Amino acid sequence: MGLLERPEVVVVRPEPAGREDLLRVHDEKYVDLIFRLSEHSRPYDWETPCSPEILEAALLITGGALAVGSKVMEGEVEKGVAMGGGFHHAGRDYGGGFCLFNDVAILAVFLKERYSLDRIMIVDHDVHAGNGTSDIFYSDPTVLFISIHQDPRTIYPGTGFVHQIGSGPGEGYNVNVPLPPGAGDESYMKVLKEVVRPLAEEFGPQLIISNGGSDPHFMDLLGSLRITARGFYSITRFLTGLADELCGGKYVLMPGSGYNPSVLPMSWYALVAGAMRLEPDGIEEPRSPPPEPDYVKKEVEKVISEIREVLKPYWRCLRA
Repeated sequence: MGLLERPEVVVVRPEPAGREDLLRVHDEKYVDLIFRLSEHSRPYDWETPCSPEILEAALLITGGALAVGSKVMEGEVEKGVAMGGGFHHAGRDYGGGFCLFNDVAILAVFLKERYSLDRIMIVDHDVHAGNGTSDIFYSDPTVLFISIHQDPRTIYPGTGFVHQIGSGPGEGYNVNVPLPPGAGDESYMKVLKEVVRPLAEEFGPQLIISNGGSDPHFMDLLGSLRITARGFYSITRFLTGLADELCGGKYVLMPGSGYNPSVLPMSWYALVAGAMRLEPDGIEEPRSPPPEPDYVKKEVEKVISEIREVLKPYWRCLRA
């Protein structure tokens, strides 16, 4: 039985996000620019095309996230999956990396305002650092943003270092976990257990949002991490369990990204199955994953130690 055929699954037919939704996060001049560029099918930059069709898709994806998030907060469903987005490279007044509007940030702000939330945790498990989401919430202590990504010295967008921890009242609430190339399932789970869990327990989120697709997969054509499909399942299964413990199960997964069509469907399926606490039947890798080298594991331990050192002034859980 496919995921969508299961009786416990509710399929939401989205309405496009409106201009007022975009303006919750984005600068008005930037929104106007994207609409003008899209009307004439002109790119924002060399890697971020605009067209009427791309704009329509971006608005539908964002609208879908708002609809799913609302159903989770209203208690109509326990877990929500908003497919195809995770446009985490878009900031308040800029786009990039194929991202026009930051649906992750728009969802968080929308739910904060509608449901008077003051503690939302966002976990970004994409291979690239979520620079746009980070910038949007950089001084906001009501959003704990944790980005687990490949070392930015080796991949776009070149930001997401441990020392980038937020500013002003948001200092300490922006957490970057840069992983060395070659890091795989074991390293991801180590980060989830030793960084994400203690921070989440101390923060006490009212909602958990996560985004990321298949680009950390060991066969992805852009990234250099070594996550398997089973690893993706473990990531979202961990996060959905954390939501069960800390915020009444309220969890929204926003899967998107991936640059190898031979593993993308399987990886997205694994992410969704983990979020829904379903067994990932039929997952078979095209080939065996390479082992995670010992020197990579040691480097990950160093990264975690550095995170503890940098963030311990802000978090009791990291002082032990």
